[in-house]
Amino acid sequence: MPTRETQWPAGTPCWVDLAVPDVKAATEFYGPVVGWSFFDSGEDFGHFNIAQTNGKAAAGIGPVLQEGQPSVWTVYLASDDADATAKLITDNGGTVLAGPIDIAGNGRMLVALDAAGAAFGVWQAVGQIGIEVYNEPGSLVWEDARLPDPAAGKRFYSAVFGYGYQPVEGAPGDYETFTVNGEVAGGMGGMMGAPEGTPGHWVPYFGVADVDAAVAAAERGGGTVLMRPENTPFGRMGVIADPFGAVFSVHREVTEE
Repeated sequence: MPTRETQWPAGTPCWVDLAVPDVKAATEFYGPVVGWSFFDSGEDFGHFNIAQTNGKAAAGIGPVLQEGQPSVWTVYLASDDADATAKLITDNGGTVLAGPIDIAGNGRMLVALDAAGAAFGVWQAVGQIGIEVYNEPGSLVWEDARLPDPAAGKRFYSAVFGYGYQPVEGAPGDYETFTVNGEVAGGMGGMMGAPEGTPGHWVPYFGVADVDAAVAAAERGGGTVLMRPENTPFGRMGVIADPFGAVFSVHREVTEE
């Protein structure tokens, strides 16, 4: 089981969380779909729930901060200095929406829009590094940024986080992987067929033991299937909107028989 106990390198996707109007309903949905158990962090933290795989932190689900706030998955990028990152964001055409603020005993965070209009978070670890389990069923295995102006987005993330880019054979021409210190850390490209008017956004991919079973569980739980399970050059995957409208993908490596 790939696990981590030390701070993620700056720029690496290191956490993902979801804000919903009904946390209990969300945990009841995601438990059967992704295979998570949940730890309630208590009243002091607004009953923010830590999604766990084998007792390790994999994601978070918490309450919306104001009525009418859309439910979306937010991908957080690691930073050694959230305040310095906030300045780089604004200096390079982005917008800081909230923070930087301290999460007592855990870290310092902010939420921002990149230069192409996609929301993302920044996490400076103190007591909590973020994701403690990765690249296995029940964990974050990939994420990509889907941007209306991929070129502007790539310039922004290079300037703020030092990303490099590599083309991907078999992917749309504007889609590339991004690298942190030379290591592939995710993908970035165009809107990939999203409906007209959809803003730029990040999409998390969660590993599951059985994509078809996960999609079936999502339907039973009130989710909407946006892409039926299919094999791709990058694994078997499906795309789902949860009962609150938050979009995510489920994924499993395809092994040769």
